[in-house]
Amino acid sequence: MNSETPDNGSSRPGRKDDHVRLASEQRGDAPPRTDYDDLEFVHHALAGTNPERVDLSVTVGDWTWPTPFYVNGMTGGTETTARINRDLAIAAAETGMPMACGSMSVALEDPIAAQGFTVIREENPNGFVMANLGAGRGPEDARRAVGLLNADALQIHLNPVQETAMPEGTRDFSEWAHGLERIVEACPVPVVVKEVGFGLSRPTLELLESIGVRLADVSGAGGTDFLRIENARSTGSDFSMLSGFGQSALACLLDAPARSPVLLASGGVRHPYDVVKALACGARAVGVAGTFLQAVIDGGAEGLVEVVNTWQAQTRALFALLGAERADDLTRTDLLTRGRLGEFCRLRGIDVEALSRRSQNRFPAP
Repeated sequence: MNSETPDNGSSRPGRKDDHVRLASEQRGDAPPRTDYDDLEFVHHALAGTNPERVDLSVTVGDWTWPTPFYVNGMTGGTETTARINRDLAIAAAETGMPMACGSMSVALEDPIAAQGFTVIREENPNGFVMANLGAGRGPEDARRAVGLLNADALQIHLNPVQETAMPEGTRDFSEWAHGLERIVEACPVPVVVKEVGFGLSRPTLELLESIGVRLADVSGAGGTDFLRIENARSTGSDFSMLSGFGQSALACLLDAPARSPVLLASGGVRHPYDVVKALACGARAVGVAGTFLQAVIDGGAEGLVEVVNTWQAQTRALFALLGAERADDLTRTDLLTRGRLGEFCRLRGIDVEALSRRSQNRFPAP
């Protein structure tokens, strides 16, 4: 999965396979309660619509995507991860989902490893594909990564928590913002800045907007835990004291400033109901990694296609239940925040009562 650190006694290809293995092992744990479980819709029994009137397409910046969820950046660069990327790309091509790859740093250094990424465009020649690099890379690397995949966009991932716990990680983040600004200016395609599971705060989103970033994936806590992964790889320093660090995607969305990049969301998305909740909180589309990775591991491309078809049907049904013919309509549904998410909103000064009454002008009195 994601890392930009030069090798110091641990090969990057080996690290890629470790990340996939450890992420898959996390999926076998008992599912924890997350902030998605602390968000509820107020049920209005006569608010529904006909599923045949539901349009699942979403507008993300200048693009229109046929589905409100997409394959988020995961992996690539080894024989094992190349097979995973191939299956992900086949499923994305068949279902119309956009797709991001994992960190391409290794591909820029090793032509053989690059094949684990270029297979994405080979299997999905006409689809929407995002390249991926870390914040420590420069403009020329960004252009090369985009060129390798003929990518439509470039994800730049921010992973300071992961780097802090990573045995071979960097601890100097002081130039990341300046480097990111240079990439945004030089990149031939739009840049999507994303976290890797610890969230993008309000000040971070304000900073991203000020340096010209047009799109950001808040990528919050609750999904694959890279702190835990790096601790499992480490034989030295233990950073488990940071367990639970960061904010969830829903917390980031609800706390986002009025002036910010176009927002995407990911992190701990388990099923279509989580997708719908993220859309209701302001995400334009929702990235899915762990759940789709496990579908490929269990059943290959065909297994993921089956999962995506089911998700599309269920998402359409949920839209109809909530009276939403398009994703934008979900931002006028009534939301109740409870538990940890509700406490976050209270501490951050978010008007939870206003969230619970957003449909007032949507359902006129008889």
